[in-house]
Amino acid sequence: MEMTINSKYIQIQGVRIHYLEAGEPTAIPVLFLHGASFSAQTWQDIGSLKLLAEKGYRAVAVDLPGYGSSQSISGSRPEFLRELIEELKLNQPILVSPSMSGSYSLPFIVKYSAMLRGFVPIAPVGISTFANQLQGISLPTLAIWGSNDRIVPVAEADIFLQMMPNAQKVILLDAGHACYMRATDEFHDVLTKFVVGC
Repeated sequence: MEMTINSKYIQIQGVRIHYLEAGEPTAIPVLFLHGASFSAQTWQDIGSLKLLAEKGYRAVAVDLPGYGSSQSISGSRPEFLRELIEELKLNQPILVSPSMSGSYSLPFIVKYSAMLRGFVPIAPVGISTFANQLQGISLPTLAIWGSNDRIVPVAEADIFLQMMPNAQKVILLDAGHACYMRATDEFHDVLTKFVVGC
């Protein structure tokens, strides 16, 4: 049976936010954010939503405010994520956060890490800003980087390992900043193993 990926909208902070969803509504959720050059559609295009839904998870990819088909917001970014998770009834999701979306996910985990089951930062921006506040957060975390990342240095992955006791890292060889685009199979392999272990 072909896995259906549904395109939906929800109101958050008074604006219309678009997201894609696949899998059983009651399954363990995996929430995908995206980088500045991408959107929720990216995760459908490379097969991440279908893969996780077929493995029994609820896969959700959101167009962040001002991207894709979502309207812009003027409110707090971590509060936006909190409201999104609550409104979509995502019970302790695993949060996947590449690049620009670190400006949402990093302040979110500093304040609301207990709302998550796991965290997958993919070369997110803003690590140095929040490094000290990550100290001691026990959230299971898998930092994924491309070995050729020229935007966020690979060395920044070690900040997660230094500050967060349950963090680990994976470096995808011959991949750049958007490592999941170049090394998609390897990315899916390490992501799936982490998600299953959460």
